[in-house]
Amino acid sequence: MIRILRAPLAVTAAALALAACSPGGTTAGTAPSGSAQPPSATAPQGDGTLRVGTVLPQTGSLAYLGPPMFGGVDLALKEINEAGGVLGKPVQKSDTDSGDSTTNIASQSVDKLLAQKADAIIGAASSSVSESVIDKITRAGVVQFSPANTSDKFTTIEDKGLYFRTAPPDKLQGRVLGDLVVSDGNDTIGILAMQDSYGSGLADQVTKTAQDGGAEVVERVDYDPKAADFSADVAKIKAKNPKGIVLIGFEETAKVVQELVKQGLTSDKYKWYMVDGNMSNTNFVKTPKGTMDGVKGTVPGAEAPEAFQKRLLQVNPKLTEYTYAAESYDAVTLVALAAEAAKADTGTAIAGKLVDVSKGGTKCTGFKECADLLKAGSDIDYDGVSGPVDFNDVGDPSVATIGVYQYGPDNKFNAAKATEYRRGAIDG
Repeated sequence: MIRILRAPLAVTAAALALAACSPGGTTAGTAPSGSAQPPSATAPQGDGTLRVGTVLPQTGSLAYLGPPMFGGVDLALKEINEAGGVLGKPVQKSDTDSGDSTTNIASQSVDKLLAQKADAIIGAASSSVSESVIDKITRAGVVQFSPANTSDKFTTIEDKGLYFRTAPPDKLQGRVLGDLVVSDGNDTIGILAMQDSYGSGLADQVTKTAQDGGAEVVERVDYDPKAADFSADVAKIKAKNPKGIVLIGFEETAKVVQELVKQGLTSDKYKWYMVDGNMSNTNFVKTPKGTMDGVKGTVPGAEAPEAFQKRLLQVNPKLTEYTYAAESYDAVTLVALAAEAAKADTGTAIAGKLVDVSKGGTKCTGFKECADLLKAGSDIDYDGVSGPVDFNDVGDPSVATIGVYQYGPDNKFNAAKATEYRRGAIDG
């Protein structure tokens, strides 16, 4: 159960902190399905070199998210190796493309990384893509760590204790978004959601939260994201004339927006709401100025601070998107710290220490500070750029942050500044 506690808007920068209670610890040899695996005294130590592979979108419907995620990975590795690397050696990295759920690119990329003896794989961004390769990765004894997967399925998926994520499950974002839509005075709502585990899961939670808040979802359309035309889908929404329209999708949302405008459902007459999959500063650049003005959206994760953005621009000066950059940075840093704590670079050894380095010890930020504490014999609690992280026993962050952002007349939103905040707690 989530308790939404209202807080006055004391500042304009905002985030929603969602604190989740964590289940009890596991005992070696009795880790339940989906739980983080405890370290084994007999686990192989590896070859002494930590190898990190990425399966992130270079092509496909989430390609616009690729640059910030790769940027987060690259910045973390730059700082880790400048601090002396892991286990006294530089961390090695190999980048591959995840494509999207319409291709088999991710599976081929995973094969390549496993052949290169990757110890941990960062990705994928899409929940559907990660679901398609998780068995292959975890069967190989490799950690799969996604900075962006939000599907609720991963909380209970069979993963041999080797799957982790820095993004919170969709049920959190769905509840926040549903509450936002209702609190904005929309008693009738239409939902256009892409038809996959991500879109359907978010739409289900938004619907439940909105109805619990006294609003009515008068029409919900789960559409084919590969469709060439969305006129019939939008027409169904138009026929019910809702006050608020929730758009849940990826890159194809630009085409949906064009159809909304064409059919007169413009953002100056109806309130539009979006999600992390389509909140973009590049996807709507060809849209007439003002089309997105006032549109609100939610993005899991803390705001990317301007100081962090400046560090990202040092590794990629062309960045215009920052979504999931912080989560990617934290994913790599946590993997490196877990390897240091385990004094081993194998996937199973890393997985056995990821929960430990995320909570319960001396608080620290950044690889060097935390690694120095580990070398001095201290337990650590890594607080990342994306938030405290604090993994529970199934590899989900038990403390999460959701930011609410708003587009301006230039069809862009400020990724370094949320518009409001609401504090909430999850009772586990």
